[in-house]
Amino acid sequence: MLQPHANSILLNADDNVVIALQDIAAGASVAHVDCPLPGQVMRGHKIARKPISAGENVIRYGQIIGQAKAEIKPGEHVHVHNLGMGDHSQDYQHAEASIPLEPATQERTFLGYRRQTGRAGTRNYIGILTSVNCSGSVAKFIAEAAEKSGLLDEFPNVDGIVPIVHGTGCGMSGKDEGYATLFRTLSGYAQHPNFAAILLIGLGCEVMQIADLVGDRKIRPDGDLRYMTIQQTGGTRKTIEAGLKELRALAELANKAERTPVPISEITVGMQCGGSDGYSGITANPALGIASDLLVRHGGTTILSETSEIYGAEHLLTRRAVSVDVGKKLIERVRWWEDYTARNGGEMDNNPSPGNKRGGLTTILEKSLGAAAKGGSAPLVDVYKFGEPVDKKGFVFMDSPGFDPCSVTGQIASGANIIVFTTGRGSVSGYMPTPCIKLATNSEMYGRMSEDMDINCGDVISDNVSLEAKGEEIFEMIIAVASGKQSKSEELGFGGVEFVPWQIGAVM
Repeated sequence: MLQPHANSILLNADDNVVIALQDIAAGASVAHVDCPLPGQVMRGHKIARKPISAGENVIRYGQIIGQAKAEIKPGEHVHVHNLGMGDHSQDYQHAEASIPLEPATQERTFLGYRRQTGRAGTRNYIGILTSVNCSGSVAKFIAEAAEKSGLLDEFPNVDGIVPIVHGTGCGMSGKDEGYATLFRTLSGYAQHPNFAAILLIGLGCEVMQIADLVGDRKIRPDGDLRYMTIQQTGGTRKTIEAGLKELRALAELANKAERTPVPISEITVGMQCGGSDGYSGITANPALGIASDLLVRHGGTTILSETSEIYGAEHLLTRRAVSVDVGKKLIERVRWWEDYTARNGGEMDNNPSPGNKRGGLTTILEKSLGAAAKGGSAPLVDVYKFGEPVDKKGFVFMDSPGFDPCSVTGQIASGANIIVFTTGRGSVSGYMPTPCIKLATNSEMYGRMSEDMDINCGDVISDNVSLEAKGEEIFEMIIAVASGKQSKSEELGFGGVEFVPWQIGAVM
């Protein structure tokens, strides 16, 4: 708990910095610092608690977030001008601290759509899924024609028609990791339980062939899949006409679905953070970690991702791995990323972004330590590639970039039927067919953007609300949204442009 009216917070007794909880003027006294500030420090930024020598580790959360680039005196602002990455090698200690959580004693349910596959959806959409960019406009034309015709007025149990269009599917190798990643992504969406039915549309001559996606088996065991190519159907107008006929048949099937009580063990939450600030690792992220643990205790699944944004904190996750092999799988992905960025002329420390830095974050180590807090304390059960089906219950990791729409796309392809997104700067987005719950890290931004934010976690600081209470609030919101309550991003109509497959490899 915070001291009432404190203007800074000490997160760990070993830290040599504190975090400003408000804009603090030069000359002011600061909690946990024994001298007045020599200059102004903005809310969310770091202040030296004690002298820090050049080359000495700077400690936040009890962990190294970088090294001082010059001598730092007590009370001085600690940021990009005097803090750098330095050496951050870690001892991974695989599976040394994997402590199972106590199972919940009370069974909870949500109102969901039980599919023939046994999985459960939180929404009941029809998807128009494209194999290639070249069929994207036609997919949108079909959806627009269906809306103009009032087709869904006859089918009240259908939440809507979602065209899933993208910028790839051709001009690529048909046998490398980029192709495999896209194939997993499209297959994952085609089988997603939030889609009651799917219309799959291709052009006909693309690398990502409809026939390969369908193969010698139906993508969906329930049979609610129809597919066509524009070239074979006879062009744009004929494909729109044929698509409308197929949509009517699919809507008749989808309309039969009804919400019924389903154990919350069927909820899979993709956890994201974007537009982070100095409060992210203090309020929303650890509160989401508590909600994650609550869901895991009830048998549910939570997915942490953004490999490039857990860089420097991966040692905290490997310790929680259920086995040495699982810990090593995570480090294999980290090593892949080091090679991937190097061969593409990038670097792992390309974060924090300019907005993150304005919010008080300095190095990727600092950002990653805050981001990893979303994962709570549950054991790490397994590690998955981007879009790979998550087939285990509990807390898992899915490899992805830190670019939020792309990372969420992978989580949904892997099976996430709820997204929970923390933000300090104020991200706006949604991710059909999966509802997205937005958590504000600070009360000031929540006040400005309350129409976009579902929960204010800034009151952990501003009103001394406990992280445990906030975690419970998030947990209950997850169940409510899974049961049909619209999130703010759904009310605003987001989700039409946020499908972003991860493009790996040459575009040819």
